[in-house]
Amino acid sequence: MSFTKADSHLIVLFGASGDLTSRKLIPALIRLFDSDLISQNTRILGVGRSPFSNEEFASKVFLENEHLSKDIRKISFDNYAERFLYFTLENDYLDDYEALAKKVFETDKTFSLEGRYLFYCSTPPNLYESIAERLKAAGLLDNHKGSTSFRRLVVEKPFGYSLQTAKAINEGLHRYFNEEQIFRIDHYLGKETVQNLLVTRFSNLIFEPLWNSKHIERVEITNAEADGVALRGGYYDHTGALRDMFQNHLLQLVSLVIMEPPQSESSEDIRNEKVKALEALRPLLTSEDIERNTLRGQYTASRINGSVVEGYREEQGVSEQSLTETYAAVRFFVDNERWKGTPFYVRTAKRMPTTVTELVIYFKRPEQQIFQYSAGHSKKNILVIRIQPNEGILLKFGVKQPGQGFKAQQVNMDFYYDSFTDRKVLQAYERLLLDALNGDATLYARAEEVEKAWEFVDPIIAYWKSQNMPMHGYPAGTWGPKMSNEFIEGPGYWRNPGEHLTDDENYCVISS
Repeated sequence: MSFTKADSHLIVLFGASGDLTSRKLIPALIRLFDSDLISQNTRILGVGRSPFSNEEFASKVFLENEHLSKDIRKISFDNYAERFLYFTLENDYLDDYEALAKKVFETDKTFSLEGRYLFYCSTPPNLYESIAERLKAAGLLDNHKGSTSFRRLVVEKPFGYSLQTAKAINEGLHRYFNEEQIFRIDHYLGKETVQNLLVTRFSNLIFEPLWNSKHIERVEITNAEADGVALRGGYYDHTGALRDMFQNHLLQLVSLVIMEPPQSESSEDIRNEKVKALEALRPLLTSEDIERNTLRGQYTASRINGSVVEGYREEQGVSEQSLTETYAAVRFFVDNERWKGTPFYVRTAKRMPTTVTELVIYFKRPEQQIFQYSAGHSKKNILVIRIQPNEGILLKFGVKQPGQGFKAQQVNMDFYYDSFTDRKVLQAYERLLLDALNGDATLYARAEEVEKAWEFVDPIIAYWKSQNMPMHGYPAGTWGPKMSNEFIEGPGYWRNPGEHLTDDENYCVISS
């Protein structure tokens, strides 16, 4: 796979001393520099409250970075430390931002960056608008160099806490940036297997004509995490599974599954269809709708691989009376001609038996059943797209069982992304950073997408908060509440994925 090399830029990184910078951004920048996908003239200007010198900042992000292997720390420091600068922003006063502007313009002139600035907000969302306001007031958003220069803004999720707050964030940013300048990063969209959904759907005649309610019985998405909330208990207890995963990552995935073919592969055409897809979700508005089509739960104390695991309410920072869900399942329909009558099932949870995200398409049986299947073998074709880990695609279909007669059995045909050993595959943050530098917004969420997702989720959260919905416990290390399989209407049950793509669904290697 070939990638477009980015021109020289100044990346102004707010929140430069934070965890996300060390954990995601620095490793991604190192690999982009190593791959020569970013101009060697590019400079990263870290901005934060901590009073670092340039050398101290470089030492922190390289030599003291626990998310880098020890050999990479030293090599990266030697190769790239001079490209990392730092500015101490003591306060949010205009004088401080004017001093920052002076530093930016000096750096631009020294390294011939031609006014190409990417402002990256690795900060809480409530700071986005104030940062944008100060950048504007200090003259950092003025474009003096013509068509070769630009100002772009990258912001991290969460994009709000509700529809109301999401709209407020969007309105605040739009006062200072045009929509085409804003890049809302969702690392799920940077994954190759998520992007491959579009290619798998629209470039294969064996899939696209069947990608509708006439041929598909149901669609299922599972996002499972083996870990609990760890040290994020205080944050998570005010968030929950619906806000943390469903509203953003999983509804983005849903939009790619249900969208109509875009007119072209341009970012605008693809994102237009994603917005239409989210608009077509049938809302769950009444108490009857929500009680019938949603399920929530919390993990309880258990024993995994011989070790005692605390329940959610015993985790540090979590209220002993918490009603925050760590398991969420939602069933919904799509009100358009393509998906009329096909149920979608989406679940996300912590403290599951393994960590995995996958999409499962269950095709309908042929109307005329000529051949009998062996006991224990499904008569349905099933397509599994593994998002992570062991990224790949699995197709289950019937063949003749060896021997007399025409008894059928189900077999697997699989493909793994790691078979592309001769191709450069960028990790999610590498791909998204490179796209932002090149101005490609295809894999970034537009304001409308964010707001449409919140429109669907808000009524569910509000009803759950009213405490009318039961909170089902499930032992840590299991696949959720006992009644979770009853949640699947009609014959069938959740596919409980194994550690590996082709694992039998009745057996799962438990993550240790």
